[in-house]
Amino acid sequence: MRPLVVIVAPGQGGDAPMFPYLLTALEVPRHGPGRPRSTPVRALGDKAYSSKAIRKLLRSRGIQAVIPEPADQIGHRKRRGSKGGRPPAFDKEIYKRRNVVERSFNTFKQWRGIATRYDKLAITYRGGAVLRAITIWLKALGDTP
Repeated sequence: MRPLVVIVAPGQGGDAPMFPYLLTALEVPRHGPGRPRSTPVRALGDKAYSSKAIRKLLRSRGIQAVIPEPADQIGHRKRRGSKGGRPPAFDKEIYKRRNVVERSFNTFKQWRGIATRYDKLAITYRGGAVLRAITIWLKALGDTP
C-alpha cells in the first residue's frame, strides 16, 4: 500500500496550476485484485478548472471532463460565432455528485489552522492536513472514545 499523497501549493496560489501534479499522483483503487489505476473515468471540477490547458490535459489522458463553462467563456465563444467552436460537453447529473468532495473539504477545514493557512512552511501545513485526516479516519472507525 502506498502512503497518503498530500500535495501542498502556496497559500495564495490557485488550485488550477496544481491540477497536473494532482493527476500524476492520483490512484484509483480497484474493486478486486490488481494495482490501482492511474487514470480515472472522469474528473469533476468547478468553473475555476475550465481552462483550455486543463481540458486539453484531460482529453490527452482519455478522461471525461465534467466542468461547467463560466459565463465569460460562453460569451467569448458566442461572440466569435461559428469560429468560436462547440461548447464543451457537460453532464449535469454527474456534476451533482461533486458535493461529496466539497463536503470532504469542509470537514478538513473545520480545523482553524487548515482553513486559514497560518503555517509558513508547506511541511507544517501538510502535517496538519495528515493529522486531520487521521482524526477523521479514527472518528469514522467509531470504536475509539
